[in-house]
Amino acid sequence: MSETTLWTGLIVIFMAVVFVTMFRENRRKRREFLQKIKKSWGQIPDREYTWDKLEQTAEYFRERKDGRFIIDDITWNDLDMDRVFMLMNQTVSSPGEDYLYYLLRTPEFDEEKLVERERLYMFFREHEEERQKVQEILTHIKKPPTASVYQAIHVTKEYDAGKPWKQVLMCLAFLLSIAAFIAVPRYGVFVFLLVTCINMGTYLKDKEVIHVYLTGFKCMMQLINSAGDLSKLKIEALFRYTKRLNTCKKGFSSFKNGANLVLDRDGFASGPESFILDYIRMMTHIDLIKFNSMMKAMKEHKAEAEEMLEIFGLLDACISIASFREAMPYYCVPEFTVYKKGSGVRMKVENLYHPLIHEPVANSIDASGGILVTGSNASGKSTFLKNVALNAILAQTVYTCTATEYAAPFFKIQTSMALRDDLESKESYYIVEIKSLKRILEESGDEAPLLCIIDEVLRGTNTIERIAASSNILAHLKKPHVLPFAATHDIELSYMLEGAYTNYHFEEEVKEDDVEFNYLLKKGRVTTRNAIRLLSMVGYDRDIVKESEAAVADFEATGIWKKVGN
Repeated sequence: MSETTLWTGLIVIFMAVVFVTMFRENRRKRREFLQKIKKSWGQIPDREYTWDKLEQTAEYFRERKDGRFIIDDITWNDLDMDRVFMLMNQTVSSPGEDYLYYLLRTPEFDEEKLVERERLYMFFREHEEERQKVQEILTHIKKPPTASVYQAIHVTKEYDAGKPWKQVLMCLAFLLSIAAFIAVPRYGVFVFLLVTCINMGTYLKDKEVIHVYLTGFKCMMQLINSAGDLSKLKIEALFRYTKRLNTCKKGFSSFKNGANLVLDRDGFASGPESFILDYIRMMTHIDLIKFNSMMKAMKEHKAEAEEMLEIFGLLDACISIASFREAMPYYCVPEFTVYKKGSGVRMKVENLYHPLIHEPVANSIDASGGILVTGSNASGKSTFLKNVALNAILAQTVYTCTATEYAAPFFKIQTSMALRDDLESKESYYIVEIKSLKRILEESGDEAPLLCIIDEVLRGTNTIERIAASSNILAHLKKPHVLPFAATHDIELSYMLEGAYTNYHFEEEVKEDDVEFNYLLKKGRVTTRNAIRLLSMVGYDRDIVKESEAAVADFEATGIWKKVGN
């Protein structure tokens, strides 16, 4: 056996070992991924989130605002919708996560899109094998370290893709220097070295400019490749989407051809061939020339890129929502009623429960006109109101309600609940509150059905002015197309608004050293109080408790508050 044959054999064996190892590793990763998504189906996600991650996810929604009605920041924060998003998020791709967030903040006012989402939910629920194959493709659309795929792709719009004359001249100069070196070696070598040094120096400077855009190019390649992979599955239920993806992909044929000249550096590939290619790039600027044509394609086909993001995002989000449904004790598909101008709006919900609460208590209501809810502290008023608004949003976004029945028209939804001082603008709680209420009053001027939820109207001011102003604000919201829900501790409002608003309440059972709540909604105004009893329960001085109880009894008898602390 010759030495050459021996070395050749060793190299072949080494390459075979590397190939087998890589094959087994990829198969192991695939098996683990399939086990993971199978195990997570119908379960509550346990992902960790940071503020920065949520901000990145929200960017897709913010960029797609197009003048239509959205769930504004006040309502989103009032209802703790970030936690609802986290509860629902089983997506496996960056576009899926972005699109799920976008869906939850963008209610529909036409049932056609919602019915199509329902079709996808049911398909993915009933076809586990196809669902897992789609998820396997979606997981290849990975989130970059410091941005979402949407952000990475849209960074490219900042680049001015002009003609690459400089790079072409550099390449020609290098080729001519080689010709000079071959023709006249004695002098040509100096020309060759000079051109090589100039080209390498300018290359290192120019590549810093394009570096920030390469992540977007890589993400675009992931979308293109995933579109092809999804088409190969030939899933009839997804034909309309694969057809659109293939149409979009055609616009990027020039982008994909030769893309490895640009993308197999900076960690996208490694090995001896990549080092050789790096030096060829430095001397010829061939990747910078190709970069310019790729950037031109990105700008010319921006709409196609956005459509591909939307399709992949929708499919991933629908799988996630179908899984969310399986994780809930029960759910229903909403029924949307037709609103006739001037006829009044009605909402009927049966066995409504809050998805964020462990072992929740379900409530039912058939609401038309205003609803005023009274009750003691911690009795469940705020949670119930939040639940009503939350399910209206879920109905018009994910076509799913955590109830056995939901029937209502399409609503605009606004709340004014969990407000706080705005330190940045130096606005007090009261100023923040009245601005929040003003936006609801302004929205009620439109004649589209409006669901508005208000917790403790004008709590940031004194009792006399609060009752006077809040009663008139609530009275002003009593319009045929508005369905207002309000919670209050001011029992006076339940009398002042009687006839305009229907009274409901939550109550508690007071025991010796305890207060028990059943969290059940009941008709009528509340007849009990527990604020002073709660002081006693948490260990306040007995004198404070007794004197407070005596002061209440005295005020109820005389209508006058006596001086204290003298």
